[in-house]
Amino acid sequence: MNLNLEGARVIITAGAGGIGRAIVEAFVAEGARVATCDIDETALASLPEAVFRQIVDVSDETALQGFVDAAIGALGGLDCLVNNAGIAGPTARIEDIDAAAWRRTLDIVLTSQYLTVARAVSALRRSANPSIINLSSVAGRVGFAMRTPYAAAKWGVIGLTKSLAIELGGDGIRVNAILPGLVAGDRQRRVLEAKAQQRNQSFAEVEAEAFRFTSIREYVPPEAIAAQILYLASPQGRFVSGQAISVCGDTRMLA
Repeated sequence: MNLNLEGARVIITAGAGGIGRAIVEAFVAEGARVATCDIDETALASLPEAVFRQIVDVSDETALQGFVDAAIGALGGLDCLVNNAGIAGPTARIEDIDAAAWRRTLDIVLTSQYLTVARAVSALRRSANPSIINLSSVAGRVGFAMRTPYAAAKWGVIGLTKSLAIELGGDGIRVNAILPGLVAGDRQRRVLEAKAQQRNQSFAEVEAEAFRFTSIREYVPPEAIAAQILYLASPQGRFVSGQAISVCGDTRMLA
């Protein structure tokens, strides 16, 4: 399928590694013009040369807004915003979670999405094919014990997405959320390791329990997330909006 993304102008937050890097590379392969930010200077430097990049902590409002402005200027406009930035947050019982860790998780996972959309929406209104794709999580659909800051933020992303889809639909801007499940990579491994430590279990035991509630008992490759996002950003995805789309192998519960 020709996705007709040649020359599309795309901003992707946290694009230097993991899911974000897969999204950046997928858009570049389609001939899109891409801008991204990250806190990892070394990983940013290894991205394809044509990618516009800045070192940014998305919890820093001024820095994030400055990046969006600079990216739109470098790209000459904007057709697609992909809000990928996030952190795992603490793994602990609710009474043991530090309030500062709670706030930082929400700042990075949820508030950063509000900030980028608010800054980018004027440019998106001038696009012939405007879209916003927000990264939520299956934790934003089923909840996640001992990961309450993360789950609360990811539920918030879905509320933000559905509200924006209604608000911006009249401007022709479609807004969707992607809900990854157990995604292959270092971040997922660290999450399971933290849970194993909390429960005094082995990594293998925690991993087996996680897959017990998933029909397709495999880690989701980041490229599968990127492929779904490409479709939503393409003209073929024009009539898909306000949706929370799971790419999770049918995960029914996060234990």
